[in-house]
Amino acid sequence: MSEYQLEIKQVVDYPRCRIYRQFIQTLMEDRSIRTGGGSGLFYYTVLCTYANFRTSYRRIDGISYTVYPGEWICSIKELTKWFRTRFQHQAVSILEELQKRHMISYLILDRGKVIKFKIRDWKKHNTVLDYNCPCQKETGFFFMPVQAAVELISTDTCSEMDFVLDLWISTIYNDGQVQGSGIGPVVYLRNGTGNPLVTYAELAARYGISKSTVGRVLKKLEELEYLSLMSFPGRSGSVIYLKNYLSTMFQVSDIMIDKEEVAMELNIKLEIQEEKVKVEELEKGETEVVSGEQVIVPESISSVSKLNINLMIKKLAEVLSAQGISCFECSKIKYKLYPLSNA
Repeated sequence: MSEYQLEIKQVVDYPRCRIYRQFIQTLMEDRSIRTGGGSGLFYYTVLCTYANFRTSYRRIDGISYTVYPGEWICSIKELTKWFRTRFQHQAVSILEELQKRHMISYLILDRGKVIKFKIRDWKKHNTVLDYNCPCQKETGFFFMPVQAAVELISTDTCSEMDFVLDLWISTIYNDGQVQGSGIGPVVYLRNGTGNPLVTYAELAARYGISKSTVGRVLKKLEELEYLSLMSFPGRSGSVIYLKNYLSTMFQVSDIMIDKEEVAMELNIKLEIQEEKVKVEELEKGETEVVSGEQVIVPESISSVSKLNINLMIKKLAEVLSAQGISCFECSKIKYKLYPLSNA
């Protein structure tokens, strides 16, 4: 039997997204991201995080409860803490709303002190194990159906936390059907075009908020280093790449995303003004990273200008330094450039 090998990609045709429990625990602890919203995606995901894969038993206040796959039992105080609500009745109201949407079912036990909930369709999307064993709640992962997330965010106004989770679930990596996904994990809203470009108006309609709120939330999430936002000129729109996605999903090093490379992949022509500013900076010596003695270019062939050579080397040094290869910052390094093929 051949060994199982995890393929490092997230394809658009796969109807589920792998969600790591530790990632959700991190979001639950991040108080800088607001949870107040009516869609319920964050709350549903939290409940899924605690759901069992196998039968186990839990003791609360001296009473032992049997918890089957897709279920979990907790105190009302624990639930209030997970949902970050001020009052216990608010947490119960959230459960009631999710039950009305046929996402979960729940019972209130021990005179209102204990909650037992069940994720509907859990067996359909997550493997149920037959044997009995305690289930860890801070490690491992579960599968979230993409359609369930889409249905939840379309019901009501989304919170900032719903915003984050939807971007995460909508991310595609290394799929030839989606442009730019080979460069890094890109947000793609599965609109059938294969193009990840999205406008603020589209996001506003998706999340039930204003375009100004979309801009504010995206800027906030970028400052918190959840994502990298690249806006392009005209009506092209923006592209969103997630940070820490590869390290969380595949336990591999995250990569630096270059705007120029993304523009080339999406066939977008950047404004000439951007390049003009870079050239002016180089002419002033403000961004020069190498001396003329460090660059070796064959004299027998045609070459680009020295300004463009410096631009290319500067960009290369930035990308490699961000990935931990700092030797390009050494003053003794030599750069030997070769021409591209005439073909």
